Amino acid sequence: MSGSIWAPRRRDVLLTSAAAVAAASAQAVPLLRSQGSMPSLDGAVAWLNTRPLTAAQLRGRVVLVDFWTYTCINWQRTFPHVRAWAGKYADQGLVVIGVHSPEFSFEKDLGRVRDATARLGVNYPVAVDSEHAVWRAFGNDAWPALYLIDAQGRIRYRHTGEGEYERSERVLQQLLVEAGAKGASGELVRVEGKGSLAEADWTNLRSPETYIGHARADGFASPDGFARGRTRAYVEPERLRLNTWALAGEWNVGPEAAALEQGGGRVVHRFHARDLHMVMGSAVRGKAVPFRVLLDGQPPGDAHGADIDPQGRGVLAEHRLYQLVRQSRPVRERRFEIEFRQPGAEAFAFTFG
Repeated sequence: MSGSIWAPRRRDVLLTSAAAVAAASAQAVPLLRSQGSMPSLDGAVAWLNTRPLTAAQLRGRVVLVDFWTYTCINWQRTFPHVRAWAGKYADQGLVVIGVHSPEFSFEKDLGRVRDATARLGVNYPVAVDSEHAVWRAFGNDAWPALYLIDAQGRIRYRHTGEGEYERSERVLQQLLVEAGAKGASGELVRVEGKGSLAEADWTNLRSPETYIGHARADGFASPDGFARGRTRAYVEPERLRLNTWALAGEWNVGPEAAALEQGGGRVVHRFHARDLHMVMGSAVRGKAVPFRVLLDGQPPGDAHGADIDPQGRGVLAEHRLYQLVRQSRPVRERRFEIEFRQPGAEAFAFTFG
C-alpha cells in the first residue's frame, strides 16, 4: 500500500528447536536502545475489543503496537504472526494494540473497520485512527509497522513491512523477560496463513502493487490516458506488456478509484505472480455487483482465488481486498480480465503475492 513495503524476498524458516534457538539468539536480537517514550494514543476516534487505553495505563506491561489498514495485503500476511503472539504471550504480560490507520477514504468508516476486524479475526484491542493522529504521534510512515514498547514505556524496537518474524519475536521475548515474565523465552510460534493471509510466493513475484486511481496510477495502457474526474469510454490496447493494465467500457476515474458507469466494463492486467488480488467494492452500499474473471481468455479453473469459483464468477459487495487468482506451480505470466455485469463497481488497486 502507499508507504507499504513491497519487497520480493524470501525469509528464512523459523527456528523451533531449543538448540537452534540458543545458537541463533545472540544474532537474532539486536541491541535494544531506547527510541523514546511511547506516544499518546488519545487521537483514536474509537476503540474496538476494549475500553480506551492510554500510554500511562500500559506502564508495567510490554506493548506491541501494530499499524494496519484492512485492505493492505502486506499487513494481512503479517497478521497471523501478530495474532499468534497476542495469544501466546498474553499470560506473560504482553498487550497487543492494532492501530487502524486508513489508506483509502472508505477505510475511515467505523462500521467498515468494525466489520473487517470481525471478519479477519482481529481479537486484540484496536485503536481506530481514522484521522491519522496516532500515526503522526508515532512518526509512522508505513503499513504494516510494528513497535515494541518495554514495561517502562520506552520504544525499543521498530520494524516495517513483512518478514523478520523471528527477530521480532526474539525482541518481544527479551522485553518480557526484562519485565520479569516467566517462561516467555523458548520456541517461536509457527503459523500458516490461509487465503490472502498466506505468505507470498516471493520467488515468482514479479508484479508490484498497482493503483487504479489517477493520483497514484502506474502502468496504465489504455489509449489517450485518463480523462480525470469525468466519464469516458475506454478501450483496451491491442497488446499489454507485463505489469501494464487497461480499462474498457464507460468509467469515471477519480484520484482513488475507477467507477464503472455502465454494465459490461472490464479491467485487464498482464501480471506474473502466484496470487492476484483487487481492492474494490460496490458504490451503493448493500447493492451487489456480479463479475466474471478470465485468465488468458478462459475460466480460471484450479487457479481461482478464494473469492470466485472455478468458472470465475464472483459478487462484489463490501469494500475490501478480494482474492481472485491463486496459481499452482509452475507460476507463469498471465493475462487477467475482470468484467462487471452491472454499473456501480469501484476498483482501487491490484496487489500480488
